[in-house]
Amino acid sequence: MTGQHGFEIEWSELPKPVDDGAAAHLPGMVLPAVALPSTGGGTVALDRLPGTAVLYVYPMTGTPGVALPEGWNDIPGARGCTPQSCAFRDHFADLQAAGAAHVFGISTQSPRDQAAAAARLHLPFPLLSDAAGALTRALRLPTFEADGITCLKRLTLIARDGRIATCFYPVFPPDRNAAEVESWLKAAPNR
Repeated sequence: MTGQHGFEIEWSELPKPVDDGAAAHLPGMVLPAVALPSTGGGTVALDRLPGTAVLYVYPMTGTPGVALPEGWNDIPGARGCTPQSCAFRDHFADLQAAGAAHVFGISTQSPRDQAAAAARLHLPFPLLSDAAGALTRALRLPTFEADGITCLKRLTLIARDGRIATCFYPVFPPDRNAAEVESWLKAAPNR
């Protein structure tokens, strides 16, 4: 089955992630004083972002010609990073119209890998690299291991003036997350 963004993924055939409570502590937290390398150049200090910021956190964007970690499709919630990023790309103008001043994708991939993904997917917003794990540690973000690589579990944070207003977790299917975020922003413009 081809999804709305042209990807051959049958979500019903993949293991669905469950809410294990690993993100329950995030709403209400203040974004830490962490600056992450950005595909837009330089770094982004998350604690200094004014207005509403949408931060979608994902495990790993695949690289054409490079195999994903062994058993990737068997890990609940691992598959779908490219469709999720493309959905945020396709909803970008609508997210801005709904009040998002900033949209960022975040993973533990290297800045080089993030830059390649942002260019390949034609993203109108930067991807941020938490390869050093500073944000992961500061917010105690949920992770999993795959082939010795620490990956972030998929979640989306909406922050207002540096404080996390809400958290979408678990996120499944990933290609619908941008529309869910847009709906939340429209329903809660001043939350």
